Amino acid sequence: MSNSVLSTEHLDKTKLAELDKYIAGLENKQEAIIHILHRGQEIFGYLPKELQLYIARKADLPAAKVNGIVSFYSFFSQEPSGQYQISICLGTACFVKGADAIIKEFRSQLDMADKRVSDDGRFSIRDVRCVGACGLAPVVVINEKIYGHVGTDDVAGIIEQYRGAEG
Repeated sequence: MSNSVLSTEHLDKTKLAELDKYIAGLENKQEAIIHILHRGQEIFGYLPKELQLYIARKADLPAAKVNGIVSFYSFFSQEPSGQYQISICLGTACFVKGADAIIKEFRSQLDMADKRVSDDGRFSIRDVRCVGACGLAPVVVINEKIYGHVGTDDVAGIIEQYRGAEG
């Protein structure tokens, strides 16, 4: 993340101004880095490398430290995501009960074989290591809603709930 390679020229200036206003109101920017990153993700939808570098400069922190925080916590995203974020648990209990087949079925139904976000921008798929609901394995989480004991036959119906939703 060298300064010469990454700049803010591709970032929305209105959104940067909103983030700047938030950061300016903080007393200790280094101690508030998690809050700053959360706010940045709320404003931009994700935390691209350019934004991470920008935040690092504003908080007077090394870019590597900021990227380490973003990489460590699963609630931060470095890539754009869809309106409906589909997380499929691939932890041991879920994997043993067929989660790999479920993720393949979601990708097939949404025509997302090699993509993270559907063409219409409504869906994104990611695998997660554990959602802490092993008794419901296999588990799928869409935004904040948890689906337990999901089988490949359930996938089409789950997707249809969101395709029919306004958004």
